[in-house]
Amino acid sequence: MSNSKRCKNLTLFLAFTFALLIVDSLEACPTCKESLSENNKELIQGYFWSIMFMMAMPFSILTGISTYFYLLVRKKKKLRQLDI
Repeated sequence: MSNSKRCKNLTLFLAFTFALLIVDSLEACPTCKESLSENNKELIQGYFWSIMFMMAMPFSILTGISTYFYLLVRKKKKLRQLDI
């Protein structure tokens, strides 16, 4: 193994180790909303909409990609029919 590759691997290892050591645990879980928002109805609405957007995003991306490929195939078929 070359010296530069070994140095790069060591640097990556130290960076990941350092990142793992300094990371604090985050206080974010689905059940936190009940304890945090007992008196704040706007916070409950914020959690609701953020969950809705997170759930909708994969379907939106899949729909967009599928639509693109569908239109691409349809265009290709139309060009083939015109060539015949």
